[in-house]
Amino acid sequence: MLSVGKALSIQAHPDIELAKKLHAERPDVYKDPNHKPEMAIALTKFEGLCGFRPLSEIQENIRANEGLRAAIGDEMCDALCASDDSNYADALRRAFTSLMSSKKEDLQGPLESHRAKVSSKAAKDGLDDLFLRLWEQYPGDVGCFVLYFVNHVRLDPGEAMFLGPNLIHAYLCGDCIECMACSDNVVRAGLTPKLIDVPTLCSMLEYRCLKPQDVLFKPEVETSATTVYNPPVPDFAVCKISLEGSSQEEQGEENLLPVRSSASILLFVNGAGRYRAGPAGSTEVQSGDFKKGTMVFLAAGEQIFLKAGGSITLAFQAFC
Repeated sequence: MLSVGKALSIQAHPDIELAKKLHAERPDVYKDPNHKPEMAIALTKFEGLCGFRPLSEIQENIRANEGLRAAIGDEMCDALCASDDSNYADALRRAFTSLMSSKKEDLQGPLESHRAKVSSKAAKDGLDDLFLRLWEQYPGDVGCFVLYFVNHVRLDPGEAMFLGPNLIHAYLCGDCIECMACSDNVVRAGLTPKLIDVPTLCSMLEYRCLKPQDVLFKPEVETSATTVYNPPVPDFAVCKISLEGSSQEEQGEENLLPVRSSASILLFVNGAGRYRAGPAGSTEVQSGDFKKGTMVFLAAGEQIFLKAGGSITLAFQAFC
């Protein structure tokens, strides 16, 4: 469970081949050879940056933002603005790499100029507000300009986004359930005090423009109580479990959750009640009370029964 109070770094995760290469070359920085696909399921209203904006939006942002244009350079801005949906990838790569490779001292003038312009506006739009929020958290950081290239994604509770390899993203604010492959391979390039590796990030990214709705990940209803978020990787899936409460715990029904063929972990986010779990037909079971924050480990093939108390039970189960 991740609670984001301040923007987390502009980043991407390598695919498994690049992860092996980075680990072999720089094991002190990239500490394992695995990929790190991940998924965020919103618990509250949640905001992030994810994927390059539609080309027309990037072009309009460059035309309207003198500071951004100065940071990138006229030649690369003109090339990107002259591109169309059939031939933009190279121009986008060159313009974005130029921005991200800018020296910090060279960025200060364009960023300060843009901040002054935005601050003086009587009516600010969503991009203006987001720029000022990021500036307050990371003044002078190149990430304050990245938002003009990358989609601002807003999730309502229950909505999710899947972050596959080489996809630029950052979490901005809100609470979520995050699940990922067994790795910590992150390539960062802004909005962070941690190590920045701009050349690797810019060389690995997928320069494909997306709409905000394209990065949303749709779950599938499994039962009346369970909804499964099953991304296109074998490493993990997540089940959201929601049970109505009862006026008195002893009157509540006992609910058998679907049995998983892998080991799994349950995290209870809300509610209270009782659980019992163990192999089917066995008298050797674990049982106890659950409440907000309770975690239960299940071996592969084990059953678990939940009996909700007086409030709605919300839990998430991670499995393969």
